[in-house]
Amino acid sequence: MAGTGAAALARALLAWALLALPPAMPQPRGRPEVREKEARFNTTYSDWVNADLLNIYAFNHSVRRNRTEGVRVSVNVLSDHKDLPVLFVVRQKEAVVSFQVPLILRGQFQRKYAYQEVSRTLCQPQTKAEVETQHFYVDVSTLSLNASYQLRVTHVENFVLRTNERFSFNATAAQPQYFKYEFPEGVDSVIVKVTSAMAFPCSVISIQDVVCPVYDLDNNVAFIGMYQTMTKKAAITVQKKDFPSNSFYVVVVVKTEDEVCGGALPYYPLSRDALPDDPVDQHNRQKTLEVMVSPAITSEAYVRSMLFCLGIFLSFYVLTLLIACWESCRQQKRKGLLAAMDSPSLDTGHGRSVPDSFLGHSPYDSYGYGSFGNGSSSSTEGVTDSLCSVEVPYGYVGQEQFKRRTPSAPMRPLSIAMGERSLEHVAGRPRMDSLSSVEEDDYDTLADIDYDKNVIRTKQYLCVADLARKDKRVLRKKYQIYFWNIATIAVFYALPVIQLVITYQTVVNVTGNQDICYYNFLCARPLGNLSAFNNILSNLGYVLLGLLFLLIILQREINYNRALMRNDAYALECGIPKHFGLFYAMGTALMMEGLLSACYHVCPNYTNFQFDTSFMYMIAGLCMLKLYQKRHPDINASAYSAYACLALVIFFSVVGVVFGKGNTAFWIVFSVIHIVATLLLSTQLYYMGRWKLDTGILRRILHVLYTDCIRQCSGPMYVDRMVLLVMGNIINWSLAAYGLIVRPNDFASYLLAIGICNLLLYFAFYIIMKLRSGERIKLIPLLCIIGTSVVWGFALFFFFQGLSTWQKTPAESREHNRDCILLDFFDDHDIWHFLSSIAMFGSFLVLLTLDDDLDCVQRDKIYVF
Repeated sequence: MAGTGAAALARALLAWALLALPPAMPQPRGRPEVREKEARFNTTYSDWVNADLLNIYAFNHSVRRNRTEGVRVSVNVLSDHKDLPVLFVVRQKEAVVSFQVPLILRGQFQRKYAYQEVSRTLCQPQTKAEVETQHFYVDVSTLSLNASYQLRVTHVENFVLRTNERFSFNATAAQPQYFKYEFPEGVDSVIVKVTSAMAFPCSVISIQDVVCPVYDLDNNVAFIGMYQTMTKKAAITVQKKDFPSNSFYVVVVVKTEDEVCGGALPYYPLSRDALPDDPVDQHNRQKTLEVMVSPAITSEAYVRSMLFCLGIFLSFYVLTLLIACWESCRQQKRKGLLAAMDSPSLDTGHGRSVPDSFLGHSPYDSYGYGSFGNGSSSSTEGVTDSLCSVEVPYGYVGQEQFKRRTPSAPMRPLSIAMGERSLEHVAGRPRMDSLSSVEEDDYDTLADIDYDKNVIRTKQYLCVADLARKDKRVLRKKYQIYFWNIATIAVFYALPVIQLVITYQTVVNVTGNQDICYYNFLCARPLGNLSAFNNILSNLGYVLLGLLFLLIILQREINYNRALMRNDAYALECGIPKHFGLFYAMGTALMMEGLLSACYHVCPNYTNFQFDTSFMYMIAGLCMLKLYQKRHPDINASAYSAYACLALVIFFSVVGVVFGKGNTAFWIVFSVIHIVATLLLSTQLYYMGRWKLDTGILRRILHVLYTDCIRQCSGPMYVDRMVLLVMGNIINWSLAAYGLIVRPNDFASYLLAIGICNLLLYFAFYIIMKLRSGERIKLIPLLCIIGTSVVWGFALFFFFQGLSTWQKTPAESREHNRDCILLDFFDDHDIWHFLSSIAMFGSFLVLLTLDDDLDCVQRDKIYVF
C-alpha cells in the first residue's frame, strides 16, 4: 500500500508540474517559407504571416539629386496577439529601420502603451547622380500562428518645407512626422514655428541634422539635435553654421503622456483579466499641427539694434552734459550778482542780512516742546543769505511757522561780528580732515551725553540741526561704508553667478534641451553661444545709467568739497547735510542689477531667478534709507545692519521660491515674521531709536497703555509719524494677510512688491510733509517726478505682458511667447528693461535733487519728518 501511495503522489506532482509550465511557443518546422512580392506605391496590401512564413515586399523609386521626396510606410496589425508581435524591417540604401506592432512605448513610472497602427517616414539617402533608381524592401515576420496586417507605402507630400509657407499635418505617438528644410541662398538663420489649436496631447519638436537614422519616437527623440516640448506654440531658431549640409529635419513627435507639458496623468481602468503590467491602448491620441519656417534677422539688424541701444542711453550723457553746462553758466551769473550786491551802501537794503539766530533770538521762541522747553542747542549755528530766496514760511499748517525773519534792526554785512559767534569762528574749523583719524568707536559722539540725546530726540518738533550734531568726518566714513560694502558684495556675488549661467548655457548648447531655459522663443535672437542676446543687450541701460549717476554724484561731491575748502557758509550750515555714500551705493546697485539681470537672461529659470531680484531688493532698501537719512543723518542705520537685513530678505526670497509653493507652514512663519518686523520697525521710527528691546519691554508697553489709554486718554505726541506708521502697518498687515490666504506662486515678486509698496508710501509721505512744511519743489526735481512717473507707468505695462513664466512647465510658458515689437529684435520684456532703467535713473535723480530748494535754508529751520 505504501508503494502504491508513493506512485500516486509522484504522478500527481508530475501532472502539477506540467500544468505549471508556460504554453509552448510555436516552433517553425525547419526554415520558414519566403515569399517575395513586387510592390507599388499608394497600394494597400492586406496579407497574413505566421511563424513558418516570411513576406518580403520589394519597392523601387527614382531619386533626383536636386529634389527630395519622402517615403512613408504605414502598417496596421489586425490580429490581437500582444505577446506575439509582428516585426517589420525596412532595408534600404545606407539605413535599416525596424519596428514591431503592436508598438510598445513607455511613459512615466514605466507605464506601457500599445499601438496597433504605426507609420514611419523613411530616411532618404543622398545621391550624386542626376537620376537614380533606389530599391528598398519591407520584411514582415512573426512567431504567431497567424497574424493579419495591412501595409501601405506612399510618397510624402510637401516633404520639403518652403520658406514662409504654412503646412498642416497630423501626428500621433506611433505615427510621428518629420520634414526637411533647405537653407535658401543668402539666409543664415531661420525660425521654425510650430503651432496647434489644441494644447494636448503634449508633443515634442526636434531639429536634427540630415543623417540616418532619424530619431522620431518618444523614447529616442532627445538623443540628438535641439528639442523642446510643446502644447500650443513652439519656436526654435536654427543657424546655418550648425548644419554642414545646409539643411535639417523638423521632427514632430506626440508624447504618450501629458504630464511633462503640465497635463494630468490619465487614469486607464484595467479590464477584469488584465495584469498591472499589461500595455494600455490609448486609442486615437492624435494632434493637428501647423509648421512654418521663416528667415530670421540679418547681421545688419544686429548692428542696427546695438547702435539703437547705445544711442538711447548715451543721449542721457549728452543731455546731462548740456544741463551741467547750463547750470554752470547760471552759477557764474549768480556769483557775479552776489559780488555786485556786496559792494553797495548798507541803507540800500541789498547787503547781506543777519538772521535772528545771530541776533540772540532763537527761531523756536514760540514753539512748544511739551515737557522739553529748551530750543535746539545748535540753533545759533545757521547762516543764511537774504538773496538765496524770498521769505518763505516753514512749518505745519495750524502751527506757528518757521520763518526766515527780516530783522527790524538795520542790516549788517556778514563780515561784522554776529551775536555770540563770528564767521571767523565758524570758518575756523577743519573741513576736510583725513578719514584715517576716525576710529570705529567714534561713530556715536553723543555716547557720553546720553541724557542730552534723549532730550533732543524726544522733542515734539525737531529740526534737521537737532539730528545733525555728530562729527561730519564720522558720518562721512559711516556712509562711505555703504558703498564699499556693496562693491564687495557685488564682486563676490557676481563671479559665481557668471560662472553658473555660462554652465547653464553650455548645457543647453551641448544637450540641445531647450526646456532648461524659459526664453521668449518667438523673439530669441542668438549671438555666438548665447541663445537670447537681445534680452542681455537690453540690460545695458542699467549699467550705463548707473555709471552716469555715479559720475553725477562724483561731480556733486567735488563741488561740495570745494565749497568746504573755501569755507562756504551755505555748505557748512545750510540745507540738508550732504552725505554721498548711500548715493554711490545706489548707483552701484543699479549697475549690478543690469549685470545680474543680464546673467539671469542668459538662461532664465526658477533656480536662478534670485539673480534678477537680489539687487532690486537692495535698491528699494537703499532708497528708503536715503529718504530717511535726509532728515535723520545722525540716527540712520549703519551699513552692516542694513545689509544684514537685506541679506535676510534675499534668504527668505530663495527659501520662498524653493519651498514656498503651496507650503502652508512656510507662509504662516513668513507672515508672522513680516508682522513682527513691521511692529519693531514702527517702534524704532516712532521713538527715533530711543527704546530698548529687553526683558522689561512688556512692562513698559503695559505702562504706556495704562497711562495714555486708561488713566487719561491722550493723543500721540508725534502725530505725523503716527499717521505714517499706521498707514504702513495697515498696508503691511494687508500684504501679509494676502500672502497667507492666496499664497502666490511667484514669491520673489510678492516680496519685491512689499518693498516697493513701502518705498512708495514713504516717498508719498515725504512729499506731502515737505509741502505741508512750506517747502517747495524746484523745477528740475518736479520734471523728474512727472517724467519718472510716466515712464514707470509705461514700463509696468510692458512688464505685465508676461512673455514667459517659470511657474509653469516650459511648454505652457511658450504659450505666452510673442513676436518682437521693436526693430524686429526687442520684445516687450526688453522694452521693460529700457524703460525701467530710465525710470530708476530718474527716481535716483528725484532723491538727489528733491531738497535742492533748502540749500540756502538754515538747518534749524528745516523740519524733521
